Amino acid sequence: MTRVTDKYAKDVLVVMNMTARAWSPTRILRSLAGQFLVFQVLVVAVVLVAVGAVSVAQSTREFREVRGQRMIAVAENMASTPVVRDRYADPFASRVLAPEVDRAVALSGAGLAEILDPDGTVRASSEPSRVGTRVDLGPSRADEGRAWFGDTDIDGVHNLIGQVPILDTDGRVLALASVSEPYPSAWALLGGAGERMLFYLGLGAALGLLASWLLSRRIKRHTRGLEVAEIAGLADHREALLHSIREGVVAVNPEGVVTVLNDSAQELLGITGDAVGQRVDSVGIDPAVVEFLLSGEDGRDVVIVTRTRVLALNRRAATSQGQQIGTVTTMRDSTELAALQGQLSSHKSVTDTLRAQTHEFANQLHTISGLVQLGEYESVRDLIGTLTRRRAEINDAVTQAISDPAVAALLIAKTTLAAESGVVLTIDPRSHLSTLDPALATDVITLLGNLVDNAVDVSVGADPARVTVRVDDRDGLQITVVDSGPGVPEHLREAIFARGVTSKPEVPGGRGIGLALVRLVTAQHGGTVAVSDDTDGGARFEVRLPVGFVSERAGHA
Repeated sequence: MTRVTDKYAKDVLVVMNMTARAWSPTRILRSLAGQFLVFQVLVVAVVLVAVGAVSVAQSTREFREVRGQRMIAVAENMASTPVVRDRYADPFASRVLAPEVDRAVALSGAGLAEILDPDGTVRASSEPSRVGTRVDLGPSRADEGRAWFGDTDIDGVHNLIGQVPILDTDGRVLALASVSEPYPSAWALLGGAGERMLFYLGLGAALGLLASWLLSRRIKRHTRGLEVAEIAGLADHREALLHSIREGVVAVNPEGVVTVLNDSAQELLGITGDAVGQRVDSVGIDPAVVEFLLSGEDGRDVVIVTRTRVLALNRRAATSQGQQIGTVTTMRDSTELAALQGQLSSHKSVTDTLRAQTHEFANQLHTISGLVQLGEYESVRDLIGTLTRRRAEINDAVTQAISDPAVAALLIAKTTLAAESGVVLTIDPRSHLSTLDPALATDVITLLGNLVDNAVDVSVGADPARVTVRVDDRDGLQITVVDSGPGVPEHLREAIFARGVTSKPEVPGGRGIGLALVRLVTAQHGGTVAVSDDTDGGARFEVRLPVGFVSERAGHA
């Protein structure tokens, strides 16, 4: 039987893919590890940019709050200067107040200090070129008598500006003191966050790049150097291989979960692909097969009979890098082979019967020859009469109840063969069987032959050694075989119909494929088979075929 394992399939496909791969200069750039490294670098870069953006935003907010209040303070200080209050309207205010606005710039670090009319005209400025120009006050509230700071653009540069009104004794706005400072650049803001911030960002970038490189190496090692396209191709080839082979393949991990199930296995076990990922004992597989899949047996061909099939299974451990990852079981349908084996067993039984009868007839002929040589003709006549009556009794006992010649011949032969083993085989007088169609008679012979052989085997040496057979077709078909053996323990009454080994019997009592064939043939006709304890000791095997069996038989008769 062909044995296919996941490891074997994987090794073959890896060799195929490695042979087909060709090196190219851009291979590293297209490699999974390389792509992952680039991706991780991009992630690190995005994180750094995000951190930088948050830092810039936070620094900008702090700058606005802190420096805004500073601009207002400087503007108030400039507005409260007596010379400013007295000379703001002087025609030469630009020259007179120049020292004051320059002092405000020097003391505050601002970029620009100015004295404005309420309408926004510049009266004095630390930038002389702006004197006389008009400034758009925008959202400023200083012309309404309130201090204000906010954002504005001066000569195209974004500035933070603080404005304070210069009021007379009546509270009327006489002029505005304005102090502004350009917003710092993003780099300056990052630098303002402190050298520690820059150090941590640099350290994070370095660690991120190092971790990305190590992780890409690890991925490359775990993927055996295969790239994404190669892994996909490997998976496709694996699926094609597993689902195209004739043998069924079932892989089960150490937790008892189905990991691989090809099409042939689904058909043989009568389940669907949904079983993958579920425990093997929860998907509707025959209990005997479940027990085998979860057992520790390896390397032997085991025959298991389900309700409809005879399966030959072989189970081996699957390993990866020295660790066991589960088991792989291969199976194939041996139903037809088992049927042929059953027919062969029937022919062998006939051959054994003929051999036993030949041996018996030879002994009888030798006895008759001896009596003739001794001149004991009366004894010869009595012996022949006794043998004839005994043979007639056996034939009559069978043929009176069994009308089908093939089944009757089998029972007559089994009676002689059992007698040779010291076992008395009797036909229950309540038996009744009409003539069967030849095909159906073959199935009945298979059932009776295997049940009788099993009963004779276990009855040898018993006291008394007897086997009783009853066949009744008046309500469906019922076959009952009672032996005088030790009986069948209750916990084995299901196993003896399900399991056998190709090399030698493994089920207690020597029951192997014969009883498994009994259940298979019975199931094919929609019947049942059961074993129980007989009231007189021993085991009682009972086969029941439905009424349709008899109707089918009658249709062919």
